[in-house]
Amino acid sequence: MKSKLFAIFCGLTIAACSTGKKALEQGNFDEAVFTAVERLQKSPTNSTSQQVLKEAYPLALNYHQARISNWEKSAEAFHWERVISEYEAMNQLGASIDNCPPCIRVIGDGKKFVEPLQSVKNLAASDRYESGNFHLNKAKGNRQEAKNAFFDFERANQIIAGYKDVQQKMDAAYLLAAFNVVVEQVTVTSKAYQLSNEYFQDKINEFLRTNPKLNMFVQFYAPQQASEVKLKPNHIIRLQFDEFVVGQTYMNTNTENVTSKDSVKVGEATINGKKVPVYNRVTAKYTKSRKTVTSNGVLDMQIIDFQTKQVVYRDKLPGSFVWVNEWANFNGDERALSKEQLNLCKNKELLPPAPQILFTEFTKPIYDQVTKKIRRYYENY
Repeated sequence: MKSKLFAIFCGLTIAACSTGKKALEQGNFDEAVFTAVERLQKSPTNSTSQQVLKEAYPLALNYHQARISNWEKSAEAFHWERVISEYEAMNQLGASIDNCPPCIRVIGDGKKFVEPLQSVKNLAASDRYESGNFHLNKAKGNRQEAKNAFFDFERANQIIAGYKDVQQKMDAAYLLAAFNVVVEQVTVTSKAYQLSNEYFQDKINEFLRTNPKLNMFVQFYAPQQASEVKLKPNHIIRLQFDEFVVGQTYMNTNTENVTSKDSVKVGEATINGKKVPVYNRVTAKYTKSRKTVTSNGVLDMQIIDFQTKQVVYRDKLPGSFVWVNEWANFNGDERALSKEQLNLCKNKELLPPAPQILFTEFTKPIYDQVTKKIRRYYENY
């Protein structure tokens, strides 16, 4: 009996929450309205939700109107944007009711605040525009002021798309805020092999061009691009392979005599005129070979201040790649070998990859290090 009463109590509690009554009692008027609307869409005759909607909607409007009145008197910077939020909240409440026919029958159409919202948007956009101009006038030689100007103009454009000449002002502010970096990648030359670091260079350039996690105000250029636009950069990143070894080969061969773990049939014997199997352990001469081809190198990464020619950051970034080929052969009874040894005997000696492939492989972990270093260094510029 107790468990049945508890189940009924839980059911009533859940029903009360789903009608919005609890939110109304706690003063969460917007939540009460949205919850009641959702319930009435599923159950149009729910009397509790109808009553909640009748009570909560006027209270929600009064709540936002009171906040609008307070924000309109505020001296806080960009306070009109707070007023926008209040009007948008009331419009969302009205839209939810308008999309719910049972709600309209209970309370009528939702209220819309289109003209007041537009008027406040004009005031908010004007505030941002004036602030942007204030910062832009102080932005020459001051990247932070240029950033402030850019963000103000961007916000004005978000409030009212195409507001005045805001796009041109954003462009002007961005040019003053931009931090320009030229990335020099020294070409690899090798007398022993015809090697190229083109793959590595292309990957670095692709990262700098497309990675969205880098600071939006930091612009990267290849030397040719910088030359074409006669750019005077703030920094130069110089990437150069100090040293590298490609295709250093090591051979290791090991021969051993192996014996089967268990006895196996090795023949037959005649006992009392009857042939019977003979069991014994068997052996084999097992030779395992391992060829290891190691390639490694070190990239020197320097960040140089273009104006002072001083190195402001430097690091050595190592990378390596090891190619391994294992195979084996045997003489004797194959039953002496383990399953792993037998499988290795199926392998053949292979030629290692071409030097260019080996070079590319050892640069991949270096690429990961370079991109992390660049991202971390410029994230706050």
